[in-house]
Amino acid sequence: MHLTSSPVDWYAARAAGIAAYLLLTAVVTLGVAMAGRAPGRRWRRWPMFAVEDVHRAGGLLVGTFIALHIATIAIDSFLPFSLSQLAIPLTSNYRPVWTALGIVAAELLLALAITNRYRDRIPRRWWRAAHYANFAVWIAATLHGLGSGTDRGAPWMIAMFAVSAAAVAASVSWRIGERHGIAAALRPVTLAGAGAGAAAVVGLLALGPFSVHHRPWNAQRFTDRLSGRILQQGTASRAIVSMSGTATGLQNALVRADLLVGASQSESTSFQLELLPSGDVCKGTVSAVRSFGFDANCQMADGTGRHVHAAWQLVANARLRGTLSAVPAAESD
Repeated sequence: MHLTSSPVDWYAARAAGIAAYLLLTAVVTLGVAMAGRAPGRRWRRWPMFAVEDVHRAGGLLVGTFIALHIATIAIDSFLPFSLSQLAIPLTSNYRPVWTALGIVAAELLLALAITNRYRDRIPRRWWRAAHYANFAVWIAATLHGLGSGTDRGAPWMIAMFAVSAAAVAASVSWRIGERHGIAAALRPVTLAGAGAGAAAVVGLLALGPFSVHHRPWNAQRFTDRLSGRILQQGTASRAIVSMSGTATGLQNALVRADLLVGASQSESTSFQLELLPSGDVCKGTVSAVRSFGFDANCQMADGTGRHVHAAWQLVANARLRGTLSAVPAAESD
């Protein structure tokens, strides 16, 4: 059995996280619309029990996609997380603060799900007070995505967060207008202002403290910091040795090398380099293996090749730190 370098689980983790965030935004917005004297109470085409069922089903879908997000991250070896790092905030080495906010959001959402399950057994005022924590979940999830998402610097991702923030802010603005008796003629103005302001805040965060340093798109040559780990499994006659890691610097990248080792020599190799944020993949084979590093040759989808050199030192628990460099394949001949 040969472990492949397929990034399917990493793409699945990113897709599940995005789906969970969009659903969370929809659930929070719908929840605001259903509360108090907001428009949800006057929807004539839809009975309120149907709207409440949609809201409840949306919450279950959020939990499902969060579970998928966590599970696919747990099994992914490009950015390996231990179970404790997935459950305890600030223990991860990968963007610890922003990753911690995602963990806090997931655990707080779980606590809210428990209160919803037993809402008939607790005082309503306690349940309502706890329900406001949904805003904390949404804010933490937004900061988690802006700060730790692989695609956080992509225009489409920034636009998604901006539109989501505008939707939540506009719904809250309308609810406040309903509660405090703001004239109906002024409510569209306050709604538009709140939405535009929230979108502007997201834009300023994305371009300011959350900005991604400009890097070449699919750089042909780079030398970056490498961190990762060595994974091994095997039998008495054969063993699979895999190295997975993350390069950060001029060209952020995910790298993985797999070796199927026989009794006396390597029988098969596989290598994959995913360049970020484009997600384009360079696939090939390992050409040379050393005690603390390797050389590999790979080819991009556009036909261009790379020669990759990795060198590292073991830190602890099969973890490694070192450098990863790449040059055009023609220059390595």
